[in-house]
Amino acid sequence: MPHPLFVQDFDYIIKGIVINYRELVRTKKFTYLEYKKRLIKTWDEIAPRYHKRWAKNNIGPFRSSSELVKLANIQTGYAVLDLACGTGAITKRITTRVGSTGKVVGVDSSISAIKIAKKENNHKTNLDFVLSDAEFIKFNKKFDVVTCQYALFFFPNAHKVLQNIKQYLKKNGTLALTLHGNKDSVPYFSSILDVIIKFIPDYTPQGTPNLDRFGTKEQLKKAISKAGFTNIRIQEYVFTYRPGTFSDYWQNYLKYLSKPLKEKIKTLSIIQKQKMKDQIKQKTIPYTKKNGQIIFPWKVLILTAKRP
Repeated sequence: MPHPLFVQDFDYIIKGIVINYRELVRTKKFTYLEYKKRLIKTWDEIAPRYHKRWAKNNIGPFRSSSELVKLANIQTGYAVLDLACGTGAITKRITTRVGSTGKVVGVDSSISAIKIAKKENNHKTNLDFVLSDAEFIKFNKKFDVVTCQYALFFFPNAHKVLQNIKQYLKKNGTLALTLHGNKDSVPYFSSILDVIIKFIPDYTPQGTPNLDRFGTKEQLKKAISKAGFTNIRIQEYVFTYRPGTFSDYWQNYLKYLSKPLKEKIKTLSIIQKQKMKDQIKQKTIPYTKKNGQIIFPWKVLILTAKRP
């Protein structure tokens, strides 16, 4: 786990950022810690590709970025925390909204993502970034809004993160989250993953949280309500993503995979790989047009809620 990155002139004093690993090991299974390390290592590797392919261009699910900021109702002068900010897709929009009298803090556990986010937001005087874990970071001041895009499902203890967010917020402050719909509503994922796990049962490593657990309105509302938030509103959107032909879709999937997953696919025989590819292609047929181009629907949930 990288050590925290402290930023000069940062007027929110950060406390307790360094994770107490002994406590983690005592209170959680070892797979919890391993998952954390694996996730950070993966994002440090793929962040540049992720930013270039998705976040920077606001395509596919990232068309939600403007909607999230709008629904969060961010005003001039607000203090906003962008949790799990990644490469700064949302952070950049927020800094424009709050103006020079506002303050934005982006937090992420990937140093590679933070570096990209800082570069994308160069010379913004109302913005700071902190390298830390969302389950453990503490602030001594509160925010008007906390945003978190496509990240809640990654946290092993999402309930703890939500409780921390509630502590960060001012009374009647706003939580604004974006999440993918469940896998059946995002065939970009399911077309490949439903097939791959038949050939590689441990493709998703042991200890990985269920990334689908907030994929419906009911599941998401239950989790947010349990954490003590009120005035919960969830909007559903269906965006589209065009990955090109099946060949484009498959080759780009392989190209942008993290190294551990690439290694797992390499263990298959040529015949197994071909069978797997054929089955994946079959799954994409309902979304393939006559010209061979694939158009995937992509369900997105955007939630806003209040700290009572």
